[in-house]
Amino acid sequence: MSFAKRSVPFLSLGGMFEADDAAAAARVMQAATEPGGSFFPMPEEAEFQTALAAHEGAAHAVAFNSCGTALDACMMVLGIGPQDEVITTPLTFVCTATCAAARGARVVFADIAPTTLCLDPAAVRKKISPRTKAILPVHFAGCPADIDGFDAIGRQTGIPVIYDAAHAVGTRYRGRPIGAAGTASCYSFQSNKNITTLGEGGAVTSEDADFAEAVRRKKTFGYVYGGPRLRVVDLGFNYRMTKPQLAVGLTQIAKARRIIALKLAAMIRLRQLLADVEELVLPAGIEDGHGAHLFVVRLDTDKVRFTRDAFQEHLKRQYQVGTAVHYPCVWTWEVFQGLDYDNSDCPIAERAGTEVLSLPVFAQSSEEDLQYAAWAIKQSIQQLTVRSQ
Repeated sequence: MSFAKRSVPFLSLGGMFEADDAAAAARVMQAATEPGGSFFPMPEEAEFQTALAAHEGAAHAVAFNSCGTALDACMMVLGIGPQDEVITTPLTFVCTATCAAARGARVVFADIAPTTLCLDPAAVRKKISPRTKAILPVHFAGCPADIDGFDAIGRQTGIPVIYDAAHAVGTRYRGRPIGAAGTASCYSFQSNKNITTLGEGGAVTSEDADFAEAVRRKKTFGYVYGGPRLRVVDLGFNYRMTKPQLAVGLTQIAKARRIIALKLAAMIRLRQLLADVEELVLPAGIEDGHGAHLFVVRLDTDKVRFTRDAFQEHLKRQYQVGTAVHYPCVWTWEVFQGLDYDNSDCPIAERAGTEVLSLPVFAQSSEEDLQYAAWAIKQSIQQLTVRSQ
């Protein structure tokens, strides 16, 4: 079977932005132009936080302007500093690690599980020291991390676990939403996520009311609201989401399950189409609670003589199939050349960082897009195999 050449780009909008989202933003903008109008107060903030907490199964949610600032606030509340170590995964976006490094802490990388590509609790146990102040697992690509394993570590050691849930809106672990796990979870609503609050946005969820209040103060200059007078009791910053973003966040949460269901169906279909490609390691567990953020495959470098980068370039140049890399190992970024970190004993992550490739799967993906992408992938592997012999 052959296909006429078409373009299947890797979209910068991960979810769906529709007429109801535009209308929500427009209502806020229109109200601000009327006499006495303003972008404050923001009743939408409380509405959004309540809706998100319910969606993610947590007692509390605090809106932020990004997942990065949410993680930063959590590090500050935990008192992370220069004498501390924070354990995290090498296979993640850079801010999962730099939020700790920015507080002066030493970043300690532990290896990942080969099937989920999430941080491995067994590997974390080997890296715990008297200086360990926090553990930061990531629900990678929408696949839930081993929450039971990290809960056990937290109970036995007292070390706080802060989940990077940037990929994980709607992710479930053993049938439960993941927002109540650990000390807190930090979410992203950046443009390429399944729901977006006008391109940027984030949140912290937690079961701990005191922790939620502490991060809330960090995002609002240390203010305590309510009571007979306004008080500033903490050092804080302006990490708030805006009124239009919050309004759109409410419409996005309302459609989150639909977006995830569409993406998950497309992922399952593409996995079926690629099931006979032995050179690729396909994602596991995408039917069971997967948040359907990314469809990440690995090019098995034991079975091919070409690199992931050559494969990616060939797909783009010859077939107009867009892909992305999530991620190179964090320590390969230039910023880590000047930082103190430990990347020892991470062979699975080190290999995965050179093999992972995210394929173009979106809520809008058509059957034709998926069939063409699968065909182009198979053609590219065949052609590059012949070329490398």
